Amino acid sequence: MQQITAPELAAWLADPARPRPLLLDVRENWEFETCHIAGSTQIPMHLIPIRVSELDDESEIVCICHHGARSMQVAAFLERNGFSKITNLTGGIHAWAVQVEPSMPKY
Repeated sequence: MQQITAPELAAWLADPARPRPLLLDVRENWEFETCHIAGSTQIPMHLIPIRVSELDDESEIVCICHHGARSMQVAAFLERNGFSKITNLTGGIHAWAVQVEPSMPKY
């Protein structure tokens, strides 16, 4: 799996020449409701195994959680299940809030 920093992801999302990845937020509902990156798809970590068929194994997927640990576990799970274009957001949504979108609520 690849790793990406919050500023690198922001640059990717801002680049019209690059196809937009699926932003897979694996946090719980209350966390997602508190803050999230616009356009993210939320599937809580514990539901990934039963909802994996909803994901396109050919798509670029960036996994997101609070600090990057849960999303790394989900990214590894996806890779074990045939997904090859998986990236983990290092530092998670917290890094995004600190480094990219300072007005975003933090918890």
